[in-house]
Amino acid sequence: MFGHQIAYRNVVSKYYHFRPEEMEQAFEDFVSILEENGYHPTGDMFFSILSDPTADEMTVEIFLPIEEDSIRKDIDEQVFFRSYFSIKPMVMTRVTENFDEQSQVKYWELVEYLQKNDLEQRTPIFVVYKKTQSGRTYVEMSVGVYI
Repeated sequence: MFGHQIAYRNVVSKYYHFRPEEMEQAFEDFVSILEENGYHPTGDMFFSILSDPTADEMTVEIFLPIEEDSIRKDIDEQVFFRSYFSIKPMVMTRVTENFDEQSQVKYWELVEYLQKNDLEQRTPIFVVYKKTQSGRTYVEMSVGVYI
């Protein structure tokens, strides 16, 4: 759980505000903006939860690594670029099934773990969608901490 990190090169991001049931639409919108502007995703999509997780609406920043090493300034959308994105150390947990219900459970487990271990939260919660070699989807939820 402790000692995890997130590290990617050439990462683009965009802020979104939506209801939890609209999350998939936000992901699709972000990918379509990138593809319409000629960018090529190369890695795992991930996002940070910037709002209260119990609120009716969420504010998130969605991230996606791309092949290109910069972006043009003429994109009509508010898209941000980082040549390198890294957060460490982090505390991480996984959700392997029942994502909707287990995500809330795991979120609060992370918060409880920080409190029990006297760790101070340094970042928002990050959620990374991953796939096993057999194609099974799982989610890693992590938070950066001060050491």
